[in-house]
Amino acid sequence: MISGRVALDELFPGLTDELVEGGAVLFDPGHDLLFHQMGSLRTRFASGRCGVSLTRAYLEHSVGARVRALRNVTVRDRTRVSGYLAGGGRITGVELDDGERLWADFVVDATGRGGGGPTQSMERFGYPLPETETVKIDVGYTTLMLKRRPGDLAGDGLLYLMSAVPPHDKRAAAAFAVEGDRWMVTLGGWHRAHAPVDREGFKQFAAGLQAPEMAELLARAEPLDDQDARKFTYPAAKRRHYERLRTVPAGHVALGDAICSFNPLYGQGMTVAVLEALELGRRLDRFGSTSATMARSYYRATSKIIDTPWRMATGSDFVFPETEGSRPFGNGLLNSYIRQVMLASHVSRDAHRVMLDVQHLLAPPASVMRPATVLCALRHARRSPAHA
Repeated sequence: MISGRVALDELFPGLTDELVEGGAVLFDPGHDLLFHQMGSLRTRFASGRCGVSLTRAYLEHSVGARVRALRNVTVRDRTRVSGYLAGGGRITGVELDDGERLWADFVVDATGRGGGGPTQSMERFGYPLPETETVKIDVGYTTLMLKRRPGDLAGDGLLYLMSAVPPHDKRAAAAFAVEGDRWMVTLGGWHRAHAPVDREGFKQFAAGLQAPEMAELLARAEPLDDQDARKFTYPAAKRRHYERLRTVPAGHVALGDAICSFNPLYGQGMTVAVLEALELGRRLDRFGSTSATMARSYYRATSKIIDTPWRMATGSDFVFPETEGSRPFGNGLLNSYIRQVMLASHVSRDAHRVMLDVQHLLAPPASVMRPATVLCALRHARRSPAHA
């Protein structure tokens, strides 16, 4: 997301330029991203926004190199934390699987959605675990890397997204121009609408999509001989409500997927984690300590950061009747209206711009409810090619 790129440049000045020098692809999300949604492509226009497309591995390598270059940082690979150490109302360090103890003034839990072992040890010291909100979505997606040449994607696009057409079609697709003159192609969907790993099955899945762009790309682009397709599954989105805890220890906070793990098909998780990291820095500067008061203030602030993408993601997930969890109040009515804005974006630049800014966390969700946007949706939705 664009807001995530901007935040990373704030943490690591010059990072975007460095990534582009290494092959990452700059794009305008209004023009270079072909977005097929609700039965048609959004209208294309020069938005003036700047995104960067690259693989997660390249981004992690580049950020990791920046962090390792810091003189006061030591990185220990292949090290697993089994639990926390505590005393005097604060977390005082961590214990490793081999029994070694590392003492610390401040511990940040960034173990991701697959972690949780250290967090469970909180109860040993009398600290309650946060209430967890779960939305079961049964997402699965398969990714394949292809060789990239100019003109492979229709309209000289650099990215392509095709969202599901609910409630019956649960499939989605994405293609991103990334470093190394490659396409990163992902096919999958919700509730067992998962793409096969074998290449023939992968192509057949693409051929069955409502829009032809992905099948055409797979027909044009050559697969990389040394790259096999990889499948990932994601049974549920989870949000841990640390902000609701009355008692939290000093010397400890959670961050990123350890607080909230989003549906990966929306691409929100890394951006939210970076925004949380910036907020943590602000709170540490403000309080000048790693006190429990600082931690509670941080959790309240991050809750507000999470609220918008969480409501957007789970609200969209509940268009499928199979989705399980706590349905947001008024979700059905809101989804019905958002559908009109999406239809309007097929022909209206103004509607497209509003959706773009909200989805990239550059504007609050309330933007879609502004009178001008409501009038735009009512005026243009009926003109969408999806009605043809």
